[in-house]
Amino acid sequence: MPASLVSNNSLLAIDVGAANTRAAFFDVVEDQYRFVASGVAPSTAEAPYKDVSEGARNAVLSLQGVLKKTLLDPTSRGIIAPSQPDGSGVDAVVVTVSAGPAARALIVGLLKDVSLESARRLTESTYARVLDALYLGDPRKPEDRIDDILRLRPEIVVFAGGTDGGAAHSIRSLLESLEVACYVMPEEKRPAVLFAGNENLKEEIEARISGLASDFHFSANIRPSLEEESLEPAEYDLAQMLVAIRKRNLRGLDALNLWAGGNTLPTAYATGRMARFFSGLYGGGKGLLSVDLGASSATIAAGFPEQTVLKVYPQFGLGESLSELLRHTSVDDILRWSAYDIPPAMITDYLHQKALYPSAIAATMEDFAISQAVAKQALYLAMQAAQKDFPKDAAYIRPDLAPQFDPIIAAGAALSDAAQPGRSLLMLLDAAQPVGISSVILDQNNLLPMLGAAAMQNSVLPVQVLESSAFLSVGTVISPVVKAKYGAPILKAKLIYENGAEANVNLKYGSLETLPLANGETAKLSLSVSRGADVGFGAGRGVKNLSISGGALGVVFDGRGRPLALPSDAVRRRELIKKWTWTLGGE
Repeated sequence: MPASLVSNNSLLAIDVGAANTRAAFFDVVEDQYRFVASGVAPSTAEAPYKDVSEGARNAVLSLQGVLKKTLLDPTSRGIIAPSQPDGSGVDAVVVTVSAGPAARALIVGLLKDVSLESARRLTESTYARVLDALYLGDPRKPEDRIDDILRLRPEIVVFAGGTDGGAAHSIRSLLESLEVACYVMPEEKRPAVLFAGNENLKEEIEARISGLASDFHFSANIRPSLEEESLEPAEYDLAQMLVAIRKRNLRGLDALNLWAGGNTLPTAYATGRMARFFSGLYGGGKGLLSVDLGASSATIAAGFPEQTVLKVYPQFGLGESLSELLRHTSVDDILRWSAYDIPPAMITDYLHQKALYPSAIAATMEDFAISQAVAKQALYLAMQAAQKDFPKDAAYIRPDLAPQFDPIIAAGAALSDAAQPGRSLLMLLDAAQPVGISSVILDQNNLLPMLGAAAMQNSVLPVQVLESSAFLSVGTVISPVVKAKYGAPILKAKLIYENGAEANVNLKYGSLETLPLANGETAKLSLSVSRGADVGFGAGRGVKNLSISGGALGVVFDGRGRPLALPSDAVRRRELIKKWTWTLGGE
């Protein structure tokens, strides 16, 4: 038995978001680590407080009210650590942070389609926006490159290129523009630089750049050869750089970092760690998908047998960036998800109002419908962008669709509303468009990143919490890849329960169907599919006596085809959306 269990260490995890700050308490219950309770408070990164520690204290105070246990020292207003004989305090603290504007990023690479693409993928693993790129074929004159860097004022520079022992002269050429720009910048405005290229140049690069950068990290080469890409070591270094930037930009984060003893991680990176762990835990040929739709960003973490893909899209967050969402989509694309006839002007007004007040709650059904439509389109855009970087050897039914995922974990206020899991599931089905057979889980307490950060302190805790009831199982989803006429039969299903009872579904194209199967129960599922349909076993091939698990919605059959094609007629489309929502228990 691990020593941490013997000593009964408790842990407090704090997640500082753009809209809300959460505090979660984990402790040993009957010799097993369990999620005990959580507290939530509005984040205080913005005016009038402009101090994230205030929101954290409020979240901990809310948690104290649930636990009936003192965690905050009333005198110092800090965390009581370690636990005291009177029962107060906690043994360890971890912090994750997603609040704050996306960092301005410049990427540098040799080949546009090789090292520069790797630098882009690396930068998209954290809360940053790539605003410019330097590469060998850059048509700009050296002085124009320098001017553009000075105008951009990047906070992060990700420099990649050169296989180990490979190109050196070309890297030095690109380095000169960055050197001059950093030299000219005021010292307090200089960027943090991550070099993840030719390892043979480590000493030279460090000597030339470290004195001109606000922070310098040398990471393992993300392109050790032309055919190989390895992002994981550099992702950790980039995460540490992001935390350092957040400490400068977010007042109060230094205090929280002291509470955590330096164990502070970006929320997205911590989520990616858990996706990596989850994919190894579940095994099998399918991938694992985690989607987190929050105020600061849309985060997609996908774990595959040989690779983890972490994508962070600040431009698709449901907070400040909403005012710019229409740069990436159209009002009509947002309205297609709504069951209400909403004037386009209301969408524009909503986006600007929500950008100003990210924590505002919908007051009318129309406002709620708009918020759901906007969230669905934001997640759809994030999934479409992330799909481009999923590995080519993943378990695809069709290469133009998403690969097969099992399980799918959903988090973020827009997705993890446990009061109406049917709406959450419909958002996933519409935006992520899973294929084949998947189990769906709601992280209604946003625990996944907290567990990723907790693993730094206690590797046993995340394992045991994942095996508990801290997450809400929605059930099993069957999504055939098929194209047919509306109403045509595409699948027959037979579900045999543990008590021997039997239930059947005759799924028609364009419809959603459900069969009850309670959380914690299992059953045997047999599928017979039409000639053109594929649920992951090949076109026209079904399966017999497949063991599946239940959840809040039991077994859900999505017969709307992939990719999902909504009717062009607005009235018909809204009628179908209402019908689908009602089928899954929504209103």
